[in-house]
Amino acid sequence: MRASGDPRAGAPADARAGDPVAIAAPADAPAGDPVAIAALADALAARIAALGSAVVAFSGGVDSSVVAALAHAALRDRTLAVTAVSPSVAQGELEGARRVAAHIGIAHETIATDELARPGYRANGRDRCYFCKTELYDRLAELATRRGFDALLSGANQDDQGDWRPGLRAAAEHGVVHPLHDVDKVTVRRLARHFGLPSAEKPATPCLASRIPYGTAVDPTTLQQIDEAERAVRELGFPVLRVRHHGILGRLEVAEPDLRRALDNEQEIVARLKQAGYSHAVIDREPFRSGRLNEARARPAASP
Repeated sequence: MRASGDPRAGAPADARAGDPVAIAAPADAPAGDPVAIAALADALAARIAALGSAVVAFSGGVDSSVVAALAHAALRDRTLAVTAVSPSVAQGELEGARRVAAHIGIAHETIATDELARPGYRANGRDRCYFCKTELYDRLAELATRRGFDALLSGANQDDQGDWRPGLRAAAEHGVVHPLHDVDKVTVRRLARHFGLPSAEKPATPCLASRIPYGTAVDPTTLQQIDEAERAVRELGFPVLRVRHHGILGRLEVAEPDLRRALDNEQEIVARLKQAGYSHAVIDREPFRSGRLNEARARPAASP
């Protein structure tokens, strides 16, 4: 991998150390016209081609899948998709990533990451994602350097810029390039459909530790329990959900379109959550909304 800063080829010339490394999208990014989406894909691929070669941080989610498809279109055998495997990744995610990589035709490998060995990750402060992404990018940078790849790519998109994302700081410290930095999530999914990706409609599946309230320590047993509980409920036909871990209590959130059906089947769902190890289980009457923990973070303290 090139020295820090070099992977910025194709990025804004005035990018500063510590800032996210972006590949700017055209100013007239398309609303949905297939021809315009194809033109955007070509423009982004051309910018990636200028990097020379690249390793893609590839989870198999829609964002990293689009980046992998763009990188493969631009660089062919000079790009590699790499999926991290660890206790914080939900079961089944690796198999999904392999299917997407095979569809794209991109070379695909896995690495083991050990974020749980980092005290900052286990402590589960508000900067937990920084330690997780630092572990990931340390390993990917080592691989890239050893194998002679010029850049690291991530799937961070425009919508990620407005939320609490300490992982972006870790990316900036490693010179990671974000081809979708200026592309919103709706357009990312349109790009995924343009490439016919199996992950085009895949719901976001973040690190299992995101279900644990800040300040509650992360450990492998808890991560496994959350994973088992979510898989048990997902088997009932609820694709978008989170099991929030509160010690002996598991609190299920489901997407708004499925909330009424979940409440109608509350007895069976609660039984499944208990089978996963929770002594008490409830279904949240508020629908799932991404970033709820971060909203709590941003809420001002009550006046005395």
